[in-house]
Amino acid sequence: MSILVQKFGGTSVADSNKILAAARRAIRAQQQGNQVVVVVSAMGKNTDVLIDLAHEISESPPAREMDMLLSTGEQVSVALMAMAIDSLGYQAISMTGAQIGIRTDSTHTKARIHSISTERLRRALDAGKIVIAAGFQGIDEESNITTLGRGGSDTTAVALAAVLGAACEIYTDVDGVYTTDPRVLPEARRVRQISYDEMLELASLGAGVMHSRSIEFAKKFSVPIHVRSSFSDIPGTMIVAESESPGQAVSGATLVKSEARVTILGAPDRPGTSLAIFSKIAAKNISVDMIVQNIGSDARADISFTVPRDELPATLQAVTEAVHELGAEGYTQDENVSKVSVVGLGMATQTGVAQKMFRALAGTGANILAITTSEIKISVLVSREQGLPALRTVHGTFALETEPAGARQTTYEAARHANGDASAVVARLQGMEDLTISDIRLDETQARVTISDVPDTPGLAAAVFEQIAEGGIFVDMIVQSFGRHGRANLSFTVPQAAFDKAVSLSQEIARRLNCGAVTSSARVAKLSVSGIGMRSHTGVAIRMFQALAGAGINLEMINTSEVRVNVVVDGAAGHQALKRLQDAFADVLG
Repeated sequence: MSILVQKFGGTSVADSNKILAAARRAIRAQQQGNQVVVVVSAMGKNTDVLIDLAHEISESPPAREMDMLLSTGEQVSVALMAMAIDSLGYQAISMTGAQIGIRTDSTHTKARIHSISTERLRRALDAGKIVIAAGFQGIDEESNITTLGRGGSDTTAVALAAVLGAACEIYTDVDGVYTTDPRVLPEARRVRQISYDEMLELASLGAGVMHSRSIEFAKKFSVPIHVRSSFSDIPGTMIVAESESPGQAVSGATLVKSEARVTILGAPDRPGTSLAIFSKIAAKNISVDMIVQNIGSDARADISFTVPRDELPATLQAVTEAVHELGAEGYTQDENVSKVSVVGLGMATQTGVAQKMFRALAGTGANILAITTSEIKISVLVSREQGLPALRTVHGTFALETEPAGARQTTYEAARHANGDASAVVARLQGMEDLTISDIRLDETQARVTISDVPDTPGLAAAVFEQIAEGGIFVDMIVQSFGRHGRANLSFTVPQAAFDKAVSLSQEIARRLNCGAVTSSARVAKLSVSGIGMRSHTGVAIRMFQALAGAGINLEMINTSEVRVNVVVDGAAGHQALKRLQDAFADVLG
């Protein structure tokens, strides 16, 4: 008999009527031949009420006692849900995280799952009961109650589905995953299906349907997720390995409104500089988003990055220390920027996406302040007032409001088949939420071109890459650093076979657009570290920087995404850099 895990969020169990409605869904799933596990969150805003109450008692309540307090919210929900199912004439049993056997580390308020025991769950399911599991919580080796932090109930549901070999339904107050936030753009379209990697990028970029941590978990253990509405029978969205349409380049667009940009000016262009900067920021537990490092000149380079706006003051403290320690020229900052991104698996194989996006933005008069790309994402930084118009423009440019040709939705039967052997999952449960690096790759086929002193004006990036595209040249990485005095540097990588043509075209572009010199390297080495857990495990980039700095290898270009960190180094250092990274990540290389 198939097992189905259903998760109901706080809005889905906010009152007695909604709890009864959720109970009916669980019963209906059982009647359809499934064994059913229901994961519930605390009712409505109950968790927020408990947090406020704690801070009325103490300005800094102990983390252990916060876990004791916050875990009671889910305990209320599971008991009421079990009562609801019983009142409808069916059998149910409620269980806390400890009773299920969810073992975590001892990091209170943001614990990570180490393992899950399935014996008690399976006994209850085999006895014909619907199991009601408390989300968001577990127990450590000392029998202390722990909570899992943001996205904890989603993570609980996906983890249980992994160990039980089940599909997972996430019931929420929206009816699926959209091409962008429908509250911002009414023309946003619900997608039938989206890939784990696309969803990871969208989750990190502000798509609030699910937390990226639970998507990392689903990808690691091949758990199919069905995002559905608690209040309708709309089909929802499947999150699986494949995208909605094989021929679609872009599947979603996002806007992160509250970003802040920091640029360290004139940092020494030598090994260890990036490590010195970002290790200081990481020590303050600040989440860095975009990292843009471009080719330096005169042994100096500018390094730009973005952080959440509310973390800017703490970031500037770390940056001030780094500037002093490195002897950099100083720094600039702007807390009124937004990030607009497009995401899609099809970008990895289709050309022309970047210039199409840049041309569309130029048509709105939006000035691109910085660019960073990965294999499946392009992100640009614009002023905050240009953010929403820019989002609307790129959403329309890629016709995201229209269902693509060949749109598909994986069936539950196919999804369960893809889930694989549950016993194999259980066999590797220890450290199930640990970082897993799936690939460390060296690409020695590329060359690098840099156009310096590019006018920092709307339409410039479009003009450059349209001409490069007309030359039939495929562009991989693009990095545009934040400009100084109305000028910016623009670097990109191309196949070595196209190097001479790319340089010639770039020189022509530089003359026509009144840019500075064109510099280049006929042979560079691009190193990529890919994995699962890179969003929730901060420090992957720092570990890379540390390994390469230790070998005296200088970083020429950097860009980042949710599933990959890319760096470009001198071509002659490629194999040494690869070996250093393999050694640095040997403990988490899966």
